[in-house]
Amino acid sequence: MSCGDASDQDRRFCVLSWDQVRRLDSILGEAVPIHGRGNFPTLSMRPRQIVQVVRARLEEKGVCVKDVRLNGSAASHVLHQDSGLGYKDLDLIFGVSLKDDQAFRLVKDVVLDCLLDFLPAGVSKERITALTLKEAYVQKLVKVCNDTDRWSLISLSNNTGKNVELKFVDSLRRQFEFSVDSFQICLDSLLMFDRCSETPMSESFHPTVTGESVYGDFKEAMDHLCQRTIATRSPEEIRGGGLLKYCHLLVRGFRSSSEVDMKQMQRYMCSRFFIDFPDIGVQQRKLEAYLQNHFAGMEHKRYECLMTLRQVVNESTVCLMGHERRQTLSLISMLALRVLAEQNAIPTVTNVTCYYQPAPYVQDINFSNYYIAHVQPPQVSPCSNSYQTWLPCS
Repeated sequence: MSCGDASDQDRRFCVLSWDQVRRLDSILGEAVPIHGRGNFPTLSMRPRQIVQVVRARLEEKGVCVKDVRLNGSAASHVLHQDSGLGYKDLDLIFGVSLKDDQAFRLVKDVVLDCLLDFLPAGVSKERITALTLKEAYVQKLVKVCNDTDRWSLISLSNNTGKNVELKFVDSLRRQFEFSVDSFQICLDSLLMFDRCSETPMSESFHPTVTGESVYGDFKEAMDHLCQRTIATRSPEEIRGGGLLKYCHLLVRGFRSSSEVDMKQMQRYMCSRFFIDFPDIGVQQRKLEAYLQNHFAGMEHKRYECLMTLRQVVNESTVCLMGHERRQTLSLISMLALRVLAEQNAIPTVTNVTCYYQPAPYVQDINFSNYYIAHVQPPQVSPCSNSYQTWLPCS
């Protein structure tokens, strides 16, 4: 891997090594199932296929695609296989112009039309509409259009959490949460090689692939990834403050290089989280969705993540009234209990010792500050997997 150091702009970029190019090629060539709801069949698509089909169809409609990039945890995995992050979603960014509502609608229609190409042979396509395809295969559809951000997201469903997320970006002020997820890999040269070269790739013959860290310094971000270091800039700019991702990184063994700085950042994270999600019902839906989307196949880590979150909220929240803070802590504890129940990790007991602090006016020296409660094993209803198809502009 070769990194430029001539200027601040050059420090953002780095040329991938042969091993990294091979990992990238493997990810783009791996078949990913897109599961249909109801009786709709499962689609099998390789990331490089959906990129090529969507790009060609957009250009047929007169939409210029500036570049296509792999983003997020998959890009981090390409750069450092043993990062500890793993990857689930495949985040693909298309650089396009979204100047008006018609452009947003065109992008959505093109993607849904492309799904027809991946239906199994023998499926009649004549009566399948765009609305039908959206309901069958789209897990999430987001449109953001304001003064600083113009982008849309179409997330294709996968029951194991490995969603293919197609993001169409005109402008996006904040493109990362932490330095370790700030990497973007430009796919254009590799996709061009696929189309033009009849000779297979090798160490001595492969395209030049460039990566970028939108954190600002590729080498510094790469060091953070290799050393499992938590670092960010201006967490108050991140929707939700990056609080849940921060707790997720802690659970995966990442640590801050400076305890003092991270304590200050935790306060910023908590403040922004409660600004964006002030209502207890919204907080519950956010937490449940995060656990569902980011811990598929790692259910045993959900409890640890919730307990880490509870500790951070308890120590670093300064923007809530006392009763609001207690309400949020109770919500996190309830979700943690439910996670244990779903994993059958709560032992069957008939007596539970419950401790509480007596009121100041209790002065009787014989007063006992605990009691034995006779309880039944908790009856926890399973979490239903419900997804919002449309999300509003923000």
